[in-house]
Amino acid sequence: MHRHFIAAFLAIITWYAAGSVASAQPALVKVSADRFTTSGFQHKTEVEPQTYAYGNTIIGTFQVGRVGTQGVGSEDIGWSTSLNGGSTWQHGVLPGITKGQNPNNKYDGVSDPSVAYDAAHGVWMISSLPLSNTLPSSPAVLISRSTDALHWRHPVGIAPRTQSADKNWITCDDTSTSPFYGHCYVEWDEPAGGDLIMMSTSTDGGATWSSPRTTANGDSGLGGEPLVQPNGTVIVPLWGGSGIISFESTNGGMSWNGAVNVAQIFWNGDPGGIRSNPLPSTSMDASGTIYVAWSDCRFRTNCSSNDIVYASSADGVNWSSVSRVPIDPTSSSDDHLDPGFGVQPTTSGSSANIGVTFYFFPNVNCSFTTCQLGVGFVSSANGGQTWNSASTLAGPMHLSWLATSDIGYMVGDYITTAFVNAKAFSIVAVAKPPVGGLFDQAMYAPMGGLAVPRFAPQFTSMFDVAHPDYRFLFHWHRIPPKGAKAEHEG
Repeated sequence: MHRHFIAAFLAIITWYAAGSVASAQPALVKVSADRFTTSGFQHKTEVEPQTYAYGNTIIGTFQVGRVGTQGVGSEDIGWSTSLNGGSTWQHGVLPGITKGQNPNNKYDGVSDPSVAYDAAHGVWMISSLPLSNTLPSSPAVLISRSTDALHWRHPVGIAPRTQSADKNWITCDDTSTSPFYGHCYVEWDEPAGGDLIMMSTSTDGGATWSSPRTTANGDSGLGGEPLVQPNGTVIVPLWGGSGIISFESTNGGMSWNGAVNVAQIFWNGDPGGIRSNPLPSTSMDASGTIYVAWSDCRFRTNCSSNDIVYASSADGVNWSSVSRVPIDPTSSSDDHLDPGFGVQPTTSGSSANIGVTFYFFPNVNCSFTTCQLGVGFVSSANGGQTWNSASTLAGPMHLSWLATSDIGYMVGDYITTAFVNAKAFSIVAVAKPPVGGLFDQAMYAPMGGLAVPRFAPQFTSMFDVAHPDYRFLFHWHRIPPKGAKAEHEG
């Protein structure tokens, strides 16, 4: 036993030494674990969390019991709630959706959870995608509601569909002086329609929703994360084709303008067969400046591995040039994926507190058997002018410890970072060695949150210049052949 302990210790030390992310590891607390036992799902697994905070309440929502390589989605959607700024947590699963939670429910599975708060009506909402093997049609999106962040009603549906929907996201207008205070917005795409972007609006706390609307140009894309500026303008950055695009509404969701280009994506993929993509992560500061981040290899020679990069805009139309988050030198072998980019909502401009949670490989030149996955966090106290040194939150994790999916080993397609006061919180999927033939992949949060130091060693990306070798320009094609049925990639 002593030899095994020394070997494990040396492996961890080697892993830390191989990467540039600092080895200081804040304490994490487990906030949920899969308790289902139904056959046909991978237990115990939880993946794909989104975290949102309002006041002292933090809610994370995620997939529980991921289905394997022969299907999509999970057995149910879980939630973890802290009512006291992350000091203590309660958790459960959403009622009224899947047969795993109750045999009388309609759906075989569910996917892609997202959570928001409607301050005007005092309602928390979790959106999700229902999945059925037998129903001829079902809603595109489900909305589960709660007035206390602990007890959830059976869901209401948005928009009938016959084939598929993907990557929904929900947000609400919580600015009391906005002309559209209390409007909530859900975005998703229709894979069967070439990933046509759809938007729906609620003005009554999520009880009812408008018929879905497309953009003025009938734009297509994936992974939109809408944000509402203080003046009521809704801006939706997303992944469209070979780049990041953005569209907006200035009339409370009555209509949506055509999309504009934000930036091209240069993406090298990630090693080991992990499920990954350059889906964007969005956030907004107190002034209404929008940030969108994604994984991108433009700053690396020959696009050899991915950094976290971002752009910003005050109006959703005119966007800054792309900046790199300097987690480590561009000469390092580190590879970064799944950014959760968050801005403390009471800060702005050159005083904005930014927190970025991300997954990473210390060595991009690894295989399924040698890749070791970590979770990191990096922050800036001056709007991204300089950055604090990064810290490791969890890892190393072997890919064999992760749930499998139809397109790779899975921690999720997205994460987010939320703030309570000046502390950052991101609920993340962390895997440990399987026990008794079952996985041990659960949800964890940083105990007490993560500080954004103002007087710590800082690093700047001002000298990072995109390398001219763009041979790995990423083009995304997921439109099925004519007549073929698109598959849901939840």
